[in-house]
Amino acid sequence: MEPTELAVNRADRTLTVTFDTGAVYTFTAEFLRVNSPSAEVQGHSPEQKQTVAGKKTVGIRDLEAVGHYAVKIIFDDGHDTGLYTWETLADYGQRQESLWATYLAELAVKGLKRE
Repeated sequence: MEPTELAVNRADRTLTVTFDTGAVYTFTAEFLRVNSPSAEVQGHSPEQKQTVAGKKTVGIRDLEAVGHYAVKIIFDDGHDTGLYTWETLADYGQRQESLWATYLAELAVKGLKRE
């Protein structure tokens, strides 16, 4: 799967990814930020994964192509170390609801807020 279009909507703070298979996924910037594939968020093992709070209003400042396999998303909070491969974006699209539910549950357990 490879994207044919990446479209940022700054007003809605979303990124829509259209794949060559016809699949289309729209992600909020918050979703992408809190699920960043960066080591800063994911850690180097599952035990090191961070729950990122307070990103409800984060936006996407820019996108940078990384070869023909990924995009680097530059968020307006300064985070820019995650490389979102096409495989990762497709996976996130397919599992968006469960990933979001898991994130919300982690916030609740840790007493953290989205705002």
